[in-house]
Amino acid sequence: MSNIKNRRWVLAAYPDGMPGEGTFRMEEDLALPDLADGEILVEARFLSVDPYMRGRISPAKSYAPSIEPGQLMVGGGVGVVVESRSGEFAAGDIVETMGFGWQAFAVLDAGTVSRVDPSLAPIESSLGWLGMPGRTAYFGLFHVADIQPSEVVVISAAAGAVGQVAGQLAKAHGCRTIAIASSRAKLDWCAEIGYDAGINYRSVPDLAAAIGEACPGGVDVYFDNTSGAIQDAVMMNLALGARIALCGTISQAASFGEPDIGPRLNRNLLINRARMQGFLVTDFAEHYDAANQALAKARDDGKLKFREDVMDGIENMPKAFLKLLNSENFGKQLIKI
Repeated sequence: MSNIKNRRWVLAAYPDGMPGEGTFRMEEDLALPDLADGEILVEARFLSVDPYMRGRISPAKSYAPSIEPGQLMVGGGVGVVVESRSGEFAAGDIVETMGFGWQAFAVLDAGTVSRVDPSLAPIESSLGWLGMPGRTAYFGLFHVADIQPSEVVVISAAAGAVGQVAGQLAKAHGCRTIAIASSRAKLDWCAEIGYDAGINYRSVPDLAAAIGEACPGGVDVYFDNTSGAIQDAVMMNLALGARIALCGTISQAASFGEPDIGPRLNRNLLINRARMQGFLVTDFAEHYDAANQALAKARDDGKLKFREDVMDGIENMPKAFLKLLNSENFGKQLIKI
């Protein structure tokens, strides 16, 4: 592998507030180690950019260890096997893993990757609707929130990687779906994929009132991809027995690790006998196959569309990440290598 040189992004320093491009540093012309038994060398085709990465570049305690300055940025990727010392994979195979990192090539333990069948869907789908975001939507709705037909389901970041899948799955299940997004264009896409109504949280004068108008009987299920002020507005409109699936806190990107100070609305949970539950997709790893089958069936039945926001070149990884944090992406954020 002496003729292959790697490029990768490492964390330069923990950000103070919103990350910037100076938060990261590219390292180039790096030699790759020789493969050990059971390892494979994979060349990236697409790298994933996801909100959870904000939590990994903070020293604050979280569900996973923080990346330390100088360490490789974490992230998922899909690519082609270049060399293998594993009996499970051969050169030319397409594989996906959440442990690829922000780099052009990765030496990986073969036990940490999954084979991708390019005949089923474009390979980047393994990072989107047929991967972590799609499974997150599925588990949040059916395992955490236990949605039922005819219920009113509100979803924030509704045009994002998770939100667009969640909305379509809920609609196919017989629910009334309300999208909350940051632009008219995103709401137009939400309407195209079947959302019953939409709210632009950046343009309405009173978000809680707008949610109340869209949900006169209250919100039965809230799929929360943002936390913050949007969560507060939904909490003011809960139906009896409401469930909140807490998936993401992207609204706190500029103040990660600091207390999220806002209206204190726990009494709304009390009087409505509502439930709020945080979850991670990995909590349901034993059910991945069932989720993938349900997602594939929804796609095959014409009940699932998916939009991607693709930027070219590994040099644009920080730009893509900041685009995501500022809600400027449209669909699943990817980098094409």
